[in-house]
Amino acid sequence: MPSVIRFTSPHESEVVEEPLAPLGPDQVRLRTLYSGISAGTELTAYRGSNPYLTKKWEDDSRLFVEGSTSFSYPVDGWGYEEVGEVTELGAEAAGLAVGDRVWGTWGHRAYTVQRADKAAARILDPAADPRVGIFSQIGAIGLNVVLDADIHVGETVAVFGLGVPGQIAAQLARLNGARVIGVDNIAGRRALASELGADVVLDAGEGQVAERIRDLTGGRGADVCLEVTGNYRALHEAIRSVAYSSRVCAAGFMQGDGVGLRLGEEFHHNRVQVVCSQISGVAPALQHRWDDYRLARTAMDLAVSGRLRLTDLISHTMPMAEAPAAFRLLDEHPEQALQVVLSFDEAAATSAAGTSAAGTSAAGTSAAGAAA
Repeated sequence: MPSVIRFTSPHESEVVEEPLAPLGPDQVRLRTLYSGISAGTELTAYRGSNPYLTKKWEDDSRLFVEGSTSFSYPVDGWGYEEVGEVTELGAEAAGLAVGDRVWGTWGHRAYTVQRADKAAARILDPAADPRVGIFSQIGAIGLNVVLDADIHVGETVAVFGLGVPGQIAAQLARLNGARVIGVDNIAGRRALASELGADVVLDAGEGQVAERIRDLTGGRGADVCLEVTGNYRALHEAIRSVAYSSRVCAAGFMQGDGVGLRLGEEFHHNRVQVVCSQISGVAPALQHRWDDYRLARTAMDLAVSGRLRLTDLISHTMPMAEAPAAFRLLDEHPEQALQVVLSFDEAAATSAAGTSAAGTSAAGTSAAGAAA
């Protein structure tokens, strides 16, 4: 029987069975190869802090309202970093063949049924590492941050938070012609950002980040700051670090009240513009040319061509059966992991554990850095 990951209550998950969905004539069945865990939005559902679990989101008014919820436990199949292979074609399915690898979003489940035209538009280059496919959505998120930030050649961009989306955004900002300063309190993440092309990395734990960024920019401050932490204090420091009348692009999924965010200080006195970047839309000036598909397609094309390094971000590959341990790792010891990948083939997961050694080593140095 196919399996799926279920969040049963806050901080609790399990692998359960689910029936195989019927296949329509214009559909294809995919067997999941790998599924990546998002250490941001997805962990808010795992931890129980996601507002969808305490309020109801109304599409028409675009407001969260009290009195009901959008989701409630148990929640099955959360997740949006998947790659699979075609195992069965509907009678009218076209543009694919059995064995084609397809990237997309269908949650942590062993099988999915997708429209054939949608899957055909998301075929992964057969020469590419199949794990590249798990990064389509998170790659789109990183690219959307860079588009929302409106970065120009020659500008200095400070990236606050060097988790997976921050690492991707930092690489894309550099491709866009920026000088990149990476900021994080985990040593392994700073080391990886340097390896992937960041010009300067700063330890947030040492304090005075804004002062050091001003020293690096002749007193001006960063032209743009990207906040990819989901931490209010980091957002406040990003606001402090940006130049007068400049932009902070906030992409982190903030939880709860804004403790540590003081809008009467640098935000007010330096005319700082704070822009939200969220994957449900693109900047208004770009909507006639960009959409979700183009964002994801671009991230995949950059990765396949070698211009965007994504598999370097994988620190752990674990079998699907160990999903509860994977979530506990990310929840309780974020300094020890970066991108955790679930394999639906236990033999592949065991083999991949060796190839993840470099990423795991970087995470290990993170723990030392955090302790220091």
